[in-house]
Amino acid sequence: MTLLGIDTSTPAAAACVMRWDGEAFEVLPAVDRLERPPAHASELMPAVADAMDRAGVDWGDLDAIAVGVGPGTFTGLRIGIATARALATAAGLPLRRVSSLAALAAGIGAPLRLPLIDARRGEVFAALFDDGRELWPPLAASPEDLVERLREGEFTPLAAGDGSLRFRGMLEAAGIRVAPQDSEAHVVRALHICRLGEGALDESPEAVLPEYLREPDAKPQP
Repeated sequence: MTLLGIDTSTPAAAACVMRWDGEAFEVLPAVDRLERPPAHASELMPAVADAMDRAGVDWGDLDAIAVGVGPGTFTGLRIGIATARALATAAGLPLRRVSSLAALAAGIGAPLRLPLIDARRGEVFAALFDDGRELWPPLAASPEDLVERLREGEFTPLAAGDGSLRFRGMLEAAGIRVAPQDSEAHVVRALHICRLGEGALDESPEAVLPEYLREPDAKPQP
């Protein structure tokens, strides 16, 4: 199977082609890209083109497109999923939805993994994984509430993601380990979107929607 994987749940746009022979061609954003404003509209398609060019594949060689559906920033998810849907429709391909938190967790080098995506409003999107097994489903919480919940469960995970970078001081003060500042574990890698997408179900493009977990920050005026 040959898959294209993309993710735009954070300010960084990521893309990867997992070729039929198991070789991966990934555009991996630098960790410091998470600290700058998102530019998915200008960065995503060049990343896709780069990954496909290095893989030596065309749209007719793909079997499916896997896309991170969040949770994450409203605008980022909307751009990424709309792009994935348009590409899949044009190429006659199915989409495969992947949790962005599960993809982030896949890159954390510890048995107990706490992926954290910055949710703004002083909150994080979080989940808890024991290797690949989900212990907590995705949730939005303040760092204080998250710390309290971890204490109640006596969990000692390793945290990563732009949410852990933003609240590192608070998390480490509570005894929660955070991956080093320059670790690529903080990036939602499209490589992991592809790997998780290999086991996901084929869906029609119009059926795949973002998983926001919250209402968007901007709301229409009455």
